[in-house]
Amino acid sequence: MAWLPSAAAGATLVAMLILESRWPLRRSVEPKGRRRARNAALFGTSAACVFLLQATFLAGVVTWVERSGLGLVPRIAPAGPWRMLLGALALDYSLWHWHRWNHVVPFLWRFHAIHHADRDLDATTGARFHFGEMSLSVVYRALQVFVIGADATTLAVWSGLLIPSVLFHHSNLRLEPRLERLLAPVIVTPRMHSIHHSNWRAETDSNWSSLLSIWDRLHGTLRVDVPLEAVTIGVPAYSSPDAVTLERMLAAPFREQPDYWQGRLQRARA
Repeated sequence: MAWLPSAAAGATLVAMLILESRWPLRRSVEPKGRRRARNAALFGTSAACVFLLQATFLAGVVTWVERSGLGLVPRIAPAGPWRMLLGALALDYSLWHWHRWNHVVPFLWRFHAIHHADRDLDATTGARFHFGEMSLSVVYRALQVFVIGADATTLAVWSGLLIPSVLFHHSNLRLEPRLERLLAPVIVTPRMHSIHHSNWRAETDSNWSSLLSIWDRLHGTLRVDVPLEAVTIGVPAYSSPDAVTLERMLAAPFREQPDYWQGRLQRARA
């Protein structure tokens, strides 16, 4: 089932690009062609690193854990659907923590900031990550597998749900209010995730869920109180076109770090 995440990702990306062009949530700031080409290049470099690390490192860890019966879940749940469900929930919950750490740990943020530096938000943003962040994420994924005891099938099924979710909630798709109210208590929506990409730090430091939205509700980090029209996408330090070129984005984590928020920490509330 190793093909499942890639197939799900490809189908979802095409669908989201079509749907968001017809029902956009926000107006674009940059020309779409230039942005999407840059995002595709960033994705290409990170995908190459991920493919190499998964083939040479993660696959071996998964096989070892599965054969050895290591991890918490095999000790709690019998083999079968319940073990897969529990394993997928544990993977999703531990990913919430990884996402949060990418914001609060300065070393991790210097890589994750490249994802947030996109000045627009659409489905291609969901694939736009620096190769440094994605390489570190494979190491963390191996730790997840080791501690949780997730087998290859559980990992593939969860990834097959996660990747489409990431592309969906990064999309510029406007949902009907009734559908938004139906989905938001269960999964992350584009409206919800746009607040996470706000150029105010207090708003970016919220809505860290990637698949199930319950984790933010559980930790009190859910934000749905910011009006759509009040959200400006991006990071203040990277607010100009010259600051977000491909060359600058690839090199940014390895250079002296800027004043990311430039005083935009918490907006005044009425």
